[in-house]
Amino acid sequence: MYRHALVIGKFYPPHIGHHHLVRTAAQVADRVTVVVMASAAESIPLGRRVAWMRETHRADRGVTVTGIVCDAPMDFGSDAVWAAQVACMRAAVRTVTGIPVDAVVSSEKYGDELAQRFSATHVCVDVDRIAYPVSGTACRADLAGCWDHLDSPARAGLTTRIVVLGAESTGTTTVSRALAERYRARGGVWERTRWVPEYGRQATLDKLARMQDLDPAASMDDLTWTGDDFAYIAAEQTRLEEEAARTGSPVLVCDTDAVATTVWERRYLGPESRRAWTEVPGRDALYLVTDHVGVPFVQDGIRDGEHIRAEMTEWFVDMLTATGRSWVLLTGTLEERVRLGERVIDQALGLRMKFGTPLSAATPSGEVGGAADERFGQYT
Repeated sequence: MYRHALVIGKFYPPHIGHHHLVRTAAQVADRVTVVVMASAAESIPLGRRVAWMRETHRADRGVTVTGIVCDAPMDFGSDAVWAAQVACMRAAVRTVTGIPVDAVVSSEKYGDELAQRFSATHVCVDVDRIAYPVSGTACRADLAGCWDHLDSPARAGLTTRIVVLGAESTGTTTVSRALAERYRARGGVWERTRWVPEYGRQATLDKLARMQDLDPAASMDDLTWTGDDFAYIAAEQTRLEEEAARTGSPVLVCDTDAVATTVWERRYLGPESRRAWTEVPGRDALYLVTDHVGVPFVQDGIRDGEHIRAEMTEWFVDMLTATGRSWVLLTGTLEERVRLGERVIDQALGLRMKFGTPLSAATPSGEVGGAADERFGQYT
């Protein structure tokens, strides 16, 4: 057993090969420090990659994950570049522990040189990618095709989240379900596209049922709401969304979300009540707003907002605008709304599934080479 093993990588994005490397290090060392190295050229922030790696390895004995931004160039033939890179690595390790590194665990040929610069032993793992034939390069080139090589934290973080919201009886459920079905019909990984229902509707039915257990004559008019009710609904909506994001395809379709719950809280309790906001997650999503115009109001037994549909549509739009969220208004027939929603999602997928190109290796002549596009990465 080694005392302290070091694993260096970009983890851009982290995949099963990376996790195999870290767990192998944990088998040969009492302590493992994983250093995530990111550069300004890359489109997944350092903090997200560190968080994903920490979540995946939180139960692995002795493993600590840290990170550092390093914009030094890539050049295996330059001693100065090596010194600059290693200085960042040492600085990152010092944020975790002062115990000297006595093993460098890698899946790369440069591991010998890196270990030498740490006066450590190089432990080489699966350099031929036999155990896990996957690479960060392949994941960035075809994220959907490599989706099953990612674990749940990375999938949740990289999923394109689509939220359909709107006033009562404007077709949010119908549109969101139809969009999810269109992606499932594409086959492959898309067959696992998840749809998250509106939890507030179920919460309303449950609340009414509890009242009717005590008083069979109780109706919707007897329901009273509190800020805590909306905070609970927002939290549960978020929990269902996160669960679905970890097990579905690269796109997740939600019939409302915790942000929308804040508007419903305003509708019932007024703008001064803001308990639901405490449960709104800090994550990116694209919002599709179902317009009330041209959609007849259908009473399903629990709706009571026909008279304020126009006002609520405005509330949703104004709230999304004020908070800097991206939204698109869906109008027209059902088919026109679904078709526009699909176009918007495809456009978003095209953007979100692209990655900033990592800094490339430089040849001895100073020209940029394409053979290695990872700077001190693993499973490249």
